[in-house]
Amino acid sequence: MSEETSTMAEIGVIGGSGFYELLTDAEQIRVDTPFGEPSDEIAVGTVAGRRVAFIPRHGRDHRFPPHKINYRANLWALRSLGVRQVLAPCAVGSLRPDLPPGTIVVPDQLVDRTSGRVQTFYDSGAVHAPFADPYCADGRTAVLKSAAEANTEVTDGGTMVVIEGPRFSTRAESQWFAAAGWSLVNMTGHPESVLARELALCYISLALVTDVDAGIDAHESVDQETVFRVFAQNTERMRGLVLGAIGALPEHRACRCATSLDGLQLPFQLP
Repeated sequence: MSEETSTMAEIGVIGGSGFYELLTDAEQIRVDTPFGEPSDEIAVGTVAGRRVAFIPRHGRDHRFPPHKINYRANLWALRSLGVRQVLAPCAVGSLRPDLPPGTIVVPDQLVDRTSGRVQTFYDSGAVHAPFADPYCADGRTAVLKSAAEANTEVTDGGTMVVIEGPRFSTRAESQWFAAAGWSLVNMTGHPESVLARELALCYISLALVTDVDAGIDAHESVDQETVFRVFAQNTERMRGLVLGAIGALPEHRACRCATSLDGLQLPFQLP
């Protein structure tokens, strides 16, 4: 295997809070992008015969809070390595009593409540990527099937509302989100998902519930220690789900993500 081939990958994994490592016996590489430095070096290795690139979203020492992550650099770096499908584990709060801490959800919808984040690669020209369904349908199906075969219980579907952070929601905000019918609250799912779509990548979120959001239980409120502790308790479950999903993802893409930029005049060439 040539040096260039050894650093290429077809599947990317972006690790969230508490999920800083995935691969063993991996090569650590640094990737330069036109959008600055990614959150950390990227580990490239092999899982189930598939080449995989892993990057910790916040950096391995969690130095980047949600609003300071260089989402564009992370996604561009993955694509430049050959990645076309992305699994994105993350920590979320629950807005529904039937989704207690420890629940893993594969959401199918997203609501953006962030502000001030750069959320596009395309600052010139008319490049309007379709985003009605933010998560890859084929990728979601593969993850759900893999989980069922491994007897890993996951919840199929749900709407994740993404807030700016780094603060947690007020009780009134949580009650508002829940009243709207949304299921989960998170701080990193946007613009990560839309930037993946703008690069014609498949993107699948794997959301681990770490807490019940403040407005749902009148006697509780979320704090950072709880989030990190619950994620740590479930890290191996999430890691197992991700590793199983890698082998289940389609080898040849036939989804809409792959053709999302067809017919659009891009201002630059994609890697």
